[in-house]
Amino acid sequence: MTDTPQDSSPPASASSTTAVDAEKLIRSLRRKEGTWVEWGQACTALLKAGYNSQRIFEETGFEPIQQNQVSVAAQVYTSMVNAGASDEVRSHFLKKGSDILYEFRILSQVERAGAAALMLTHNLDVDDARQVAKAIKEFSHFGSLPQGFTDTPGDAMAYQCWQLARQKSDLQERSRLIARGLKLASSQTARAQIEQLLVDFTVVSRREAPRLPVYRLDTEEQLPRIVPVVGKLPLSTRDLLAVPLPEEIEPFRMVKFSGAGAWVAIPGWQVILNAEDPVAVLEMSDKLPVPLQGKVEEVLIIADRAQRQWDAESYFLADNGGNLELYWFEQSPDIPILGRVVLVMRPKKIVDEDYTKDGWQIDD
Repeated sequence: MTDTPQDSSPPASASSTTAVDAEKLIRSLRRKEGTWVEWGQACTALLKAGYNSQRIFEETGFEPIQQNQVSVAAQVYTSMVNAGASDEVRSHFLKKGSDILYEFRILSQVERAGAAALMLTHNLDVDDARQVAKAIKEFSHFGSLPQGFTDTPGDAMAYQCWQLARQKSDLQERSRLIARGLKLASSQTARAQIEQLLVDFTVVSRREAPRLPVYRLDTEEQLPRIVPVVGKLPLSTRDLLAVPLPEEIEPFRMVKFSGAGAWVAIPGWQVILNAEDPVAVLEMSDKLPVPLQGKVEEVLIIADRAQRQWDAESYFLADNGGNLELYWFEQSPDIPILGRVVLVMRPKKIVDEDYTKDGWQIDD
């Protein structure tokens, strides 16, 4: 989008927004008042106030992609100012350049200020900005700086040009990269490194990136379901009711959660997939209504809180005077049913745990 602010005064920082402020921000965005930085801060404030990007678009004309650009770029601008960007850089990018600063979102505060100064010094465009951001980011990963190059944005770009030029056998393309590196280099030592390529025509083969270890899930069972764990019995009814209903985000059933709590991954068996609101509780196998045969061990009980209709063929979690208990009811009970048990899962059976730890052992 075009950055055409009518007011070049320094932007005010975004603050928590009241309903009245939101109306003012909407009106300001609709009229495109202030600087693009203020537009970005206004979009951010409206999102925090409960507006979504589609509603902002309908009321202001700012498309969602534009909202994202100016919002992110405004944060980059603020951090760049905090990092000590010069007045010249601040003034320039306050008037235009949200598309350029957006590309610097992957950089640190100090790196953003340096990158912006480099852009202004050499009058670079948004395509250059992507290369600058990439070069600086990759340069920051070095444990020790490459010989002759200093820790500056200009030398980061010069190193990128030097590295690419060495891989080119085409003299015209090689010369273009050398010239670009010499132009953007900040230090004389970096220029000296690049100038060596004018007499050294050795081509260094580029190592191809290895194949990614890609795997596609074939069955539902391979993708587990994340289930909240209430705790280990005995528990109170309040404990069960306090467990949130998780929202699964497709296509990987990712669950976002904040706060205290425990979660367990259950294989995607059909009975688990069919559960609408599954939760898990822990109990010992000999304390179930019908104790399990064999070794006494901890088991995981999965109950669906959405299934509260009694039937004689199922076990249920029920409220017994504020306590959460596991029951089988021969007849419809008088106490509240809180969920039907859909699965009791034993832990994985390992015959010899010490044996499995020895990776060199093989079966006969």
